[in-house]
Amino acid sequence: MRLRLAATCLPLLVLAACDSGAPPPEAEETEIPDELAAEPMPQVEVDESIGTPLEERVATIGLINKRNNISRDIELRPGEQQRVGDVIIRLASCERTAPWETPPLTGGFVQVLVQERADVNSDPEWNRIFSGWLYKEAPAVNVVEHPIYDVWMKDCAMSFPGEEEAASASSSN
Repeated sequence: MRLRLAATCLPLLVLAACDSGAPPPEAEETEIPDELAAEPMPQVEVDESIGTPLEERVATIGLINKRNNISRDIELRPGEQQRVGDVIIRLASCERTAPWETPPLTGGFVQVLVQERADVNSDPEWNRIFSGWLYKEAPAVNVVEHPIYDVWMKDCAMSFPGEEEAASASSSN
């Protein structure tokens, strides 16, 4: 009888432990070490002849910690970097195809650095785990492969000549 009661109650106890009722803690932003902050960004060729100048674009990048299921959106301009806990995300560039081009693509050249220990007895070191283009519409083209963190492109805020007029004309109809 006792064994059957334990077998019946165990799954309920496990499920009850999964939801404490409290919201998950916020991911805390921390400072980037000086030696990494001074490291130059990679240079990426971008055609700026049409559309928003590179320094005015804003990328939204998703970051999730798969251990605790805390996710957040990080907004960066090209040339900026941000640290969240043991992760640094750098943005060299973001771009999207013009509205008249197909297929539509939104991408960003991103670098991801993670602070990890090689083994239990070693000091933590910063390792670059990804450097390349991430695409919103084609996430499988380049994937940030890490057991704890997942990073993906969500948006690149920029515009092209004529988009403002087309948007206001369609909203007035």
